[in-house]
Amino acid sequence: MTNPVLKALGRPFRLGIIGGAPPSMIGPVHRVAATMDQRFALVAGMLSSRAERSRTEGLAIGLPEARCYGSVEEFIAKERARDDGVEALAIITPNDSHAPYLKLALAAGLDVMIEKPLCNELGEALELRDLAISSGCAVAVTHTYSGYPMVREMRARCLAGEIGALRLVQIEYLAGGLATAVELDADADLRWRLKPERSGPSLVLGDIGTHAHHLVSFVTGQPFERVSADVGTMVPGRKVHDIAQVRFRLADGTRGQLEVSNAAAGMSNHVRLRVYGEKGHMEWQHGRHNELAIASLDGEVRTISGGQPMLTTDAQHSSRLMRPGHPEGLQEAVANLYCGLADMMLLRRNCATSGGSMLVPTIDDGVAGLAFVTACLESSKRDGSVVRLAN
Repeated sequence: MTNPVLKALGRPFRLGIIGGAPPSMIGPVHRVAATMDQRFALVAGMLSSRAERSRTEGLAIGLPEARCYGSVEEFIAKERARDDGVEALAIITPNDSHAPYLKLALAAGLDVMIEKPLCNELGEALELRDLAISSGCAVAVTHTYSGYPMVREMRARCLAGEIGALRLVQIEYLAGGLATAVELDADADLRWRLKPERSGPSLVLGDIGTHAHHLVSFVTGQPFERVSADVGTMVPGRKVHDIAQVRFRLADGTRGQLEVSNAAAGMSNHVRLRVYGEKGHMEWQHGRHNELAIASLDGEVRTISGGQPMLTTDAQHSSRLMRPGHPEGLQEAVANLYCGLADMMLLRRNCATSGGSMLVPTIDDGVAGLAFVTACLESSKRDGSVVRLAN
């Protein structure tokens, strides 16, 4: 992959990170992914909202002590005063802090990579989009699965009409982390996801439902038009949602089914997407993320893999190991999103890009995710009545 950032600036973009201190899993993923292709250099951080812990953890990953901050306000103020201050910010904190931190970043003119969901309320999401537009800043949302090369291959083939007009989409995202009553564990109070005031009005929809929603629209090129949903809780006494079952229609009339749960015993981030057209169907599974199955009407099923020379431009552009049998994974997928953010940043500086910016989820995708969550909750409240998504 070429590096247009080095070509345009002679150096990587300077990146700061908010959140991600241990035991966070996503923190190391972002730090490795952001710097993998030398589009970004991590130069500052606030890894924890506790100042001393932020300093300790920042030093542990190699940040200079003077650039390990204890608050976002201090972070932005001191970085703006530097000639070599950060140009972009990665926000990977609990859901309820996304909106205030993003507002501070946009006010400072910083481009942003932000974890999903964009925020916890649709009205807030619309406000954030307006702020992003008025600021001119680039905002990318970490919908990780859209970064996998074979998902991008699936999208390219679907949009090219390889399986004909779409008729049906099925997606499931099943995880088992909440299959037991973890609320009774000794460390339960430290789990912010179990607190509705922090995780949002629906944990399962905000946490993994928005991933499934985005994956469908990304691959098909179609927004959700209406939903009929049943959202609730499987584990007795739980205060947050852990299951959602949704029937939906896309804007072009395509029917679909979506099922997500983070209380599916024995499952571990199982994601499966099937797209059926008039001439065949395609299937992608996260557990076999380097493969794409394509079936035709005559029953023939062929499997194509990453690293093959016949892949479409989108998949080749997103691959680093163009050799069959060498799969790439989660960090590389997130790295592709950071490459897209870098392209967005170059575009607003009138510099040449690598052409991947169209594939990175933006703040519009974040707003669409909140519109999906809101419509599903309203439908479920009305016993599954059909609810149209807000535009």
